[in-house]
Amino acid sequence: MNSVLSITGATLAFGERVIWENINLDVKPGEFIAVIGANGSGKSMLLKAILGQQQLSSGQIEFMGKKTSTGNTQIGYVPQHRAVDSGLPLKAIDAVRFGLDGHNYGLPLPSQKKRALSLAALEQVDAGHLATSSVGALSGGEMQRVRVAQALIANPKLILADEPLSALDLNHQAVVSELIATQRDSGSAVLFVTHDVNPIIDYVDRVLYLAQGKHSVGTPDEVLRSEVLSELYGAEIDVVRNQGRIVVLGAHDHQHHDDEEWV
Repeated sequence: MNSVLSITGATLAFGERVIWENINLDVKPGEFIAVIGANGSGKSMLLKAILGQQQLSSGQIEFMGKKTSTGNTQIGYVPQHRAVDSGLPLKAIDAVRFGLDGHNYGLPLPSQKKRALSLAALEQVDAGHLATSSVGALSGGEMQRVRVAQALIANPKLILADEPLSALDLNHQAVVSELIATQRDSGSAVLFVTHDVNPIIDYVDRVLYLAQGKHSVGTPDEVLRSEVLSELYGAEIDVVRNQGRIVVLGAHDHQHHDDEEWV
């Protein structure tokens, strides 16, 4: 099976600071990979490199056998949750259409076909009723549905989700996770950046864990282990499994927010 995404010897450094180095990763169609790590470990930078927005220090990234470049509609991107100006006069259906032509210069030309595709994408994420709503009036969960629809409208081969669960309650986390994960059924591969692997653990095939300029790749059981993370961080890290959930203890000394970091 040919890879959707091939990352070979990828290194990113700014001066003497190495963000990550020598990442080698082949992503197959329909594969779901969780990208995990502390703040500043370069998770979002990796997605930007895949999108062609961040130049590598060395190595290469290929999408469908070709060097990645900006404006590729076959890569769907779900950005981090952020507040939207309540006065923004943009309808949800028009925001979704940017997934088709937002990378082109100038204003996108309206068409019935694009409108139909946009509405179908909203229906796909159970948000058809939001089509004519102003994006500024949407709740956090509703806006994330719109962003997922925008990422899916062109039936991408690869979906990059950059912490799409941030600022969402548990119910909306579950909904958005499932919306993205179900795209594997049509062969889409997923790279899902998150601080907390628990909402998506049932979907994850492999984990890419970034820490201290190093990384580890494998199944959740292979990577999310005390000895593996202790080696990555260069300090004692405990991974505890409790009632189906996973928590990392001791990571607070290495740029994590809390004394306990759910991964």
